[in-house]
Amino acid sequence: MASDLDTVRVLRALFNDMPQAPQGLTQLETVAWIQQAMSEFEGGETAYTIEHITRNSMLDLVLRMREDGPYQDDAAFDQVVEQISTPEGRKQFMDWCILARKSVDATARLLNRAKPAWSEPGPFFTADADEVARFVAGDVSGPGPLFSEYATRADVRGVGVFEQEPERVHEFDWGFVTEEPGAWSFYVAEVWRRGTVGYFERFLSAWLLETGAAPVTGGVPPPVPFGLEVGHGIETFSALRLLTEGDMADPALRRWLGDVFISLMLPAMAGRSLDEDYDFPLSVQPDA
Repeated sequence: MASDLDTVRVLRALFNDMPQAPQGLTQLETVAWIQQAMSEFEGGETAYTIEHITRNSMLDLVLRMREDGPYQDDAAFDQVVEQISTPEGRKQFMDWCILARKSVDATARLLNRAKPAWSEPGPFFTADADEVARFVAGDVSGPGPLFSEYATRADVRGVGVFEQEPERVHEFDWGFVTEEPGAWSFYVAEVWRRGTVGYFERFLSAWLLETGAAPVTGGVPPPVPFGLEVGHGIETFSALRLLTEGDMADPALRRWLGDVFISLMLPAMAGRSLDEDYDFPLSVQPDA
């Protein structure tokens, strides 16, 4: 498995030349800074977004090959880390991946035809109504046993996720949620026990599928609240983040997060993401 140090090295190599927000900004200042950085990026906001998605996909590819591919060899890993630290090296790496992907996809189609009949995975957990109500009301539980289990892991300490304990923690029987200005981060116990890195892209795919035309929750859920966006779990070493520029105490927003996302969508998303036999449709794969 890729170590926490491996993850940090690849992150630094990939994002060394991307603009980073200064420390100590308020929520509004951070939002303004991000908007300015996106607008000033060469090619504008669309180019900025595409660049982030591309580099996040490369992160997942490199770490996967570090775990069970050619980059298990330390020298080969050192070489690719150096390669992806430059624009030219990243382009060469992606060109190689595209060629390899064509071959892998052809093989995967043949293997999928040979798979036995398979059923849709069900929700991975059932949300406790009292815990959800507490979250909706904005009452924090504070860190509990699951938070402690996660925070004391060697990989978490190595990456420095909780060098400072978060001020607002909502603990559930399936994991916990941290609440910070402009964002909620969702930590599912079974995800970190299996290795968080392998699930970054799967949870993004699960979100795209669940908010699409045919969610597994039974019927189309209420529309995602205006201004609420999905964020990559890489930033907080979590399964997924939800971001907002609005009022985090807004009752309607908190009801949607509790009664729809935590109670219905997240259990279904976890069910799909944690089922190793589930292949997400190509249309909802972030790196497709």
